[in-house]
Amino acid sequence: MSKITFENRAGINLVGNLEKPETGPVQATALFAHCFTCGRDIRGAREITRALAREGFGVLRFDFTGLGESEGDFADTSFSSNLDDLEDAAGWLSEHLEAPSLLIGHSLGGAAVLAVAERLSSARAVVTVGAPSTADNVLRQFGKDSLDEIRQQGCATVELAGRSFRIREDFIDDARSHDLETRLRNLDRALLVMHSPVDRIGSIDHAQRIFAGARHPKSFVSLDRADHLLSDADDASYAARVIAAWSSRYLQF
Repeated sequence: MSKITFENRAGINLVGNLEKPETGPVQATALFAHCFTCGRDIRGAREITRALAREGFGVLRFDFTGLGESEGDFADTSFSSNLDDLEDAAGWLSEHLEAPSLLIGHSLGGAAVLAVAERLSSARAVVTVGAPSTADNVLRQFGKDSLDEIRQQGCATVELAGRSFRIREDFIDDARSHDLETRLRNLDRALLVMHSPVDRIGSIDHAQRIFAGARHPKSFVSLDRADHLLSDADDASYAARVIAAWSSRYLQF
């Protein structure tokens, strides 16, 4: 594993980790998008990218603007800026290793890779893990009182997973502006949808809507008793092995 830094289009330095096989060549490259307000070092991200590296992948995971070790103010970000960060990360991969042929997104990161895929011609396969079927589903985490305050004041501090984040009104407007349903119909990539039936953050109904909205080739895999964050290393490792086996059919390695 190597730590890398790249500059996004806004001139902000983003920090990531590039996982590569310890032995043998890189067979394919992948880009990983983490969950909302999480970061590149959450267990699910670490375990999946490291397991994929053992399967011959070169995988980049990074902190979106304003999160983890990346620079920038989270309050200035949006779903759209996450897509820009992903496209810039893909550009770094293209320059330093190879353009990503596989896109993987966890939770809101799953919605992000579905949305950004049309910008990345190198991507031949997309994987979502515990993803919502709409970008604005994340707003449910804020609660009605916080949403009302954001509308009235223009911004508010929202508590998410024990941490405070400054959310602005334009974040809400931007999340509601993205039409994932149309993007799914036009995805034109192989799609693997992974979701746990006991996910308490996002109902498996989201996975069903994503799967139903996409064209073939598409596959669905239940993550059985896994929680939303794949906090059990065995669950994350299982997901990675399935991703590697499934994607090999479409990435031709």
